[in-house]
Amino acid sequence: MRKFLIDTDTASDDAVALIMAHRWADIRVEAVTIVNGNVPVEQATKNALYTLQMCNASTPVYIGCGKPLLRENFYAYYFHGEDGMGNMHYPAPIRQPETKHAVDAITEIIKANPGEITLVTLGPLTNIATALLRAPEIASLVHRCVIMGGAANTVGNVTPAAEYNIWVDPEAAKIVFHSGMPIEMIGWELSRAEAALQPWEIEKIVNLGTPLARFAMECNTTALNASIKLEQASGLTLADPVAMAVAIAPDIVTRKGEYFVDIEVTSSLTRGATVVDQLRVLQKPPNATVIFSIDVLRWKEILYHCLQ
Repeated sequence: MRKFLIDTDTASDDAVALIMAHRWADIRVEAVTIVNGNVPVEQATKNALYTLQMCNASTPVYIGCGKPLLRENFYAYYFHGEDGMGNMHYPAPIRQPETKHAVDAITEIIKANPGEITLVTLGPLTNIATALLRAPEIASLVHRCVIMGGAANTVGNVTPAAEYNIWVDPEAAKIVFHSGMPIEMIGWELSRAEAALQPWEIEKIVNLGTPLARFAMECNTTALNASIKLEQASGLTLADPVAMAVAIAPDIVTRKGEYFVDIEVTSSLTRGATVVDQLRVLQKPPNATVIFSIDVLRWKEILYHCLQ
């Protein structure tokens, strides 16, 4: 069994990614840790617990940092709805989160499983950076660190230059990218174009007829409208599930490269930009594997399989 640790600011696309990890046969999710981002950390915790309830999973959930390291909170209600779940306002989950802080849980789980944890981050990197500041040695103990975040020298989705997760807490992202963790960067652009779910594909998922399939599309209704209106997409963009697909099946990657990536933290114009040195002009050693393209058909097949 592969061991996953998922850090998430659970909103609608995070929920689908959580389902995927819990539905994949050879993956055991050791814990879900919650970070501030799309919605306040308390709401994100409720969303995660409700999603796990839909999966009939008892994975422990730990509440983490409620604000970025240095910045003010900026929630993505405009994309995911006021509750982060398409304004579905699901009932309160039956289970409660654990009492231990997420940062302590992250550190302890990685140390207890050296070389075995695939860390998948679906939100701002505040929890992970805080854990690294307290225990920098965990960087070398992670098997893979799959980050949904950034944009590989392309257009951003919260500013012209930056992707939301990195923009929310760029200082945290800078700490993580410079930590020595074996980072795989899956930028938001990988969920665009052909990777977006077209209307007929959404209908195909709903017609699977399972509670998880209906839930996955229902909670993303606000995100679908935002994808089309704000991102000029042809359908529903699911950045977190795309990243989870890479975590689950690394062989879906069709183009990648080892590059030095830095995070802009001082400019107001390009705050949170993930600057990928593709021509190696800085002559610095690579600190991340940057994913540039994936097998879109395979990604969607993985999604369908998990929602059946």
